[in-house]
Amino acid sequence: MTERNSWNYRNPCLTMHQPWASLLVYGIKRIEGRSWPAPIRGRLWIHAASKVPDEATVKAMEEFYKEIYAVDGIYDLKFPENYPVSRLLGCVQVVGCSKREELACWKEVSEGVRLEALTDFCWLCEQPQKLLVPFEMRGNQGVYDLERKIYEAAVRGLAPVESPLPIKFPLPNPRNPFSLKPGSIFARFPESKATEMEKSSTLSSAIAGAQAAATQFSKKDQSSHNDAIQNRNIINAKRIGQFESKSWENNKSPAGNFNKGSNRGTQLFVKQGQSSYSEHDGRISSHNQLPRAGSNQHLRPPSKIFTDAMRELRLS
Repeated sequence: MTERNSWNYRNPCLTMHQPWASLLVYGIKRIEGRSWPAPIRGRLWIHAASKVPDEATVKAMEEFYKEIYAVDGIYDLKFPENYPVSRLLGCVQVVGCSKREELACWKEVSEGVRLEALTDFCWLCEQPQKLLVPFEMRGNQGVYDLERKIYEAAVRGLAPVESPLPIKFPLPNPRNPFSLKPGSIFARFPESKATEMEKSSTLSSAIAGAQAAATQFSKKDQSSHNDAIQNRNIINAKRIGQFESKSWENNKSPAGNFNKGSNRGTQLFVKQGQSSYSEHDGRISSHNQLPRAGSNQHLRPPSKIFTDAMRELRLS
């Protein structure tokens, strides 16, 4: 699988609270639950947030995984000895994403995996690797890129993890890493329905405890994701504005305020959606925002950086 991911991430990383971060890197947790779909495929670095987990949360999650692994006949789980914070822990491979109701009825995976469907979107994770020596670093919101120096140091310190029950999620199209996305499971199996499996009282209690532990971060998770998208859009707006400013200066338009109008139009595109971009002729038009500079004055064809930035804004 290629290391290059969508949205131009080179070395994507996700900051998670403990104990979920360590459980994922140790291969016990196979589904990363989020309120938003996975924007990447391939390697995802896992960073533990600075909040020290309380004993009740750790106990609730460990009991949850004991019970759901027992459904598949696995009774001897080795949990992490400790749950470090503010550390880069390791990485997993994100191979797909599904909705909760899809994963719950997906017969191609084990019952224990289906019981992990506790959130709106389920990121499907395989091939966990942990750092032999987790090292300290600061996290960020949403999915973000590791600094190059950190990545180069981390990739040399990885060691494979032996999962209690290794899993391989089948992709609908092995040639397309994004073929396993929300809606694809129902598309393949339109008659699929979630069947309510018999749950013991201890399993039901463990699921309820895991849900209660996870909900304390659900609102914060959505807020962090929205903030990350907004920050990315601001960065893209600056990149686009710098490109257009240089393009208009080189164009030598007879209109004295043409460059200023171009920048303003670009900002309005990002913030209000009042401008439009055509990849066919490489022009930008802004409704009642850009002054005319003569019928024979056109923008230069945009660079690849500009085209990629516009594509990213559409995805967000």
